Amino acid sequence: MSDSHTKKLTILSLYTAISLSIFMIEAALPALAPIPGVKLGLANIITLLVLVRFSSKDALIVLSLRIILATLLAGQAVSFIYSVSGGLLCLIIMSASNKLLGGKYIYLTSILGAVAHNTGQILAAFFVLRLSGILVYIPYLIISGIITGLFTGLVCHFTLKKLPKIN
Repeated sequence: MSDSHTKKLTILSLYTAISLSIFMIEAALPALAPIPGVKLGLANIITLLVLVRFSSKDALIVLSLRIILATLLAGQAVSFIYSVSGGLLCLIIMSASNKLLGGKYIYLTSILGAVAHNTGQILAAFFVLRLSGILVYIPYLIISGIITGLFTGLVCHFTLKKLPKIN
C-alpha cells in the first residue's frame, strides 16, 4: 500500500469518525421543530466535504459507514431504511449537482441534497408505513431542507476555505 493511499484511507477514516460523532451529538439534541424529520443534518457537512475534496465514491463510503455505525450504536432497523433512503438520494443529487456546477455553489448543492434527503425519507416512510397522509409533510420538509441545506452548505464552504490542501 502506497503512502498516498494510506494517507487517503486515514483521512477518510477520520472524516467517518467526525461524521458519526456529529450525527450522535445531533441525535441527542432536542428536535428543532415539532415536525418529525426536521433536523439540521450536520453530518451532511462531512459528506459534502468529502464529495468536493475527494470523489462521489469516497463520499459514498463515508456516508455508508456512518449510517451503518449509527444504526448499530443508536438506531433501530427501521431507522436504517430511512437513513439509507435519504442519504443515498441526497448523495446522488449532490454528486450530480456538484458535477453540473463544476464544484462551485456548494450551498446550492447542499440545498438540493437536503431536499433530496427529506424526499427520500418521506418516500421510505410512505412505503414502510403505507400511509398516504404522511405525504402532507412534504412542503414542510422541502422548506426545512432549503433552510438547513443552506446552513450546512455555508458551513462546508467556509470549512473548505480553512482546510489545508491535500496533496
